[in-house]
Amino acid sequence: MTQDQTPGPLNPQVVTDASARLRTLLFEVKKVIVGQDLMLERLLVALLARGHVLIEGVPGLAKTLAIRTVADAIGATFRRVQFTPDLVPADLIGTRIYNQKTGEFTVELGPVFANLILADEINRAPAKIQSALLEAMQERQVTIGLETFRLPDPFLVLATQNPIESEGTYFLPEAQVDRFMFKVMVDYPGFHEEMTVVERVSQKFAPVSVQLTVDELRAMQRMADLVYVHPAVMEYAVTLARATREPALVKLPELARSITYGASPRASVNLVLGAKALAIVRGREYVLPEDVRDLAPEVLRHRVMLSYEGLAEEVRLEDLVRRVIAAVPLPRVHLGDPHVLTQTPPPPNETA
Repeated sequence: MTQDQTPGPLNPQVVTDASARLRTLLFEVKKVIVGQDLMLERLLVALLARGHVLIEGVPGLAKTLAIRTVADAIGATFRRVQFTPDLVPADLIGTRIYNQKTGEFTVELGPVFANLILADEINRAPAKIQSALLEAMQERQVTIGLETFRLPDPFLVLATQNPIESEGTYFLPEAQVDRFMFKVMVDYPGFHEEMTVVERVSQKFAPVSVQLTVDELRAMQRMADLVYVHPAVMEYAVTLARATREPALVKLPELARSITYGASPRASVNLVLGAKALAIVRGREYVLPEDVRDLAPEVLRHRVMLSYEGLAEEVRLEDLVRRVIAAVPLPRVHLGDPHVLTQTPPPPNETA
């Protein structure tokens, strides 16, 4: 696939070929990573949708290894930054250095200038670092002194967070958490998966070969932009986000006392953008309501804040989000012939 294959309406065969390439990439990654299928799929979706991912799990679940392996498989530049309480913004974005010989200041760029940034244990960073990373994530640029520097394209922040330690950690600002497209929860592997992990660590990992170039990734990103989304599917995404703010809309008024803040409109946007990328991963040039529903837990869980009443009553955020998703019915959308649909989309009221 080349860069000039994506303009205009999507060709179903091109989408099928792209999906096959992505499956090959996943197969290569899984030579190193055992299990964690959902996390790996969400990483691919984020890459195509130009989103950032927050990954939470206890130590030892190969979060860092998975991110590094994906970076190796797409031939992208990769930097890992270990976040600590004594980190300063210059350690991340770079700084100005005075040259005594020339009497001038020169700019030394920091590790944030890479395609994939692994912000390891991001909740250990103080507020100044969070602010510096915020501009990079949202604007895809950084400011050093009076100069602004564009970050590489593509640029994605993949952050990990340890949920079991509180000493030396900081709560992530809501403004920054909202910048993450997904929050993925990583759990312990099953018995047979853990057996495979133990077997593999006794052997030397074969180097991961590049399965997708950065140029091809950009072409797939443009392809995801062209995926068709039926208006009823957009309405479904907006309803899911609004239901976390006004649960009475989906006949769950009892949840209102447990919620201080619901998901922002950025959640609706990310549900649609993520669903378009997921459609490419699944080999379709159009979005199904199931694509939105499958991504909803990762899009919503970090955008809902429990109230004091909810915390006092030990309401589990995961259960609350799950109830909201289950209360919003899937729209029945008649897509007709998807090949025709990419050329002449149906009118907005064409629902069954």
